[in-house]
Amino acid sequence: MDRHSVQWRGYIPAITTPFTGDGALDLDALDRLLGWLHREGMHGIIIGGTQGEWFTINQAERKQLMQAVGRKLSGKIPLIAGCSGYTSQEVAAHARLAADHGFNGILVTPPPYMVPTDREILAFYREVNDLVSLPICVYNWPPGTNVDMPLGLLQQIAELSNVVAIKNSTADLRHFVDVFFALKDKVRVFGVPMNDLGILLVQQGADGTMGAGAVLGRELPDYFNAIWDNDIPRARKLGDRNEVLMRAWFNTDYTGRFGSAQAIFKAALNELGLPGGYPRRPLLPLEPEGVRVVRETLIQLGKVSA
Repeated sequence: MDRHSVQWRGYIPAITTPFTGDGALDLDALDRLLGWLHREGMHGIIIGGTQGEWFTINQAERKQLMQAVGRKLSGKIPLIAGCSGYTSQEVAAHARLAADHGFNGILVTPPPYMVPTDREILAFYREVNDLVSLPICVYNWPPGTNVDMPLGLLQQIAELSNVVAIKNSTADLRHFVDVFFALKDKVRVFGVPMNDLGILLVQQGADGTMGAGAVLGRELPDYFNAIWDNDIPRARKLGDRNEVLMRAWFNTDYTGRFGSAQAIFKAALNELGLPGGYPRRPLLPLEPEGVRVVRETLIQLGKVSA
């Protein structure tokens, strides 16, 4: 496999997982959210990622999620399952569920918390590669793993037979650009900033962004649609609107400014009248001041009324 083995491109959000106030998985809310995302023209969907609070979901719930998403959207848009875990065997178990329910690929970080060495990370991905059948998107997520995988390591991982993409969510823009130009002919590279630099990178063959939350709806996939249509003024306008949101809600490393990213996105979805639901403990809903900031940003963008 390589980048040509999949048709992943554009805006593919890592979506939130709706929970009720008492922490139960809310499959009815998930169904409504998936329907809205599909109608808004998303180029694909990621479930069970960082924004999906995978770290709180047990295997039975993971199966329920994959069944629900596969039943709703399999064959309609690319489906990617977040399958991160502490061991390759754990990742493989998640990946088997994904394959059983119509998913097109998996997203995998290095093992979190333990801060493995480059040698250990490469061995981990080699084991995962040998245990799974689905295409793999490697996820470089420094805030969640305390590792920003260097170019040399990513080049080695990209040679593995099932690796087709990299979601490079590094805050080091030079590192992102270096990885893109070194590997763009081998694997799909996601993480394009939605600004003028992003326009230039897409024009150079960058594949898109595996974003989060998708609270601006079709504006996000339309940023890439506009670039592909060579409507650069429209792309720039849409990118500027997304930048307003990112600056108001997130730090430069993509962590939340006044709560967890999951709580921020869920508050925004709720303000939009969409099924955001609640974060699951240990994460907590935003405090009133955080909700106020979210609402004021959405008012500024014309997404809700004052």
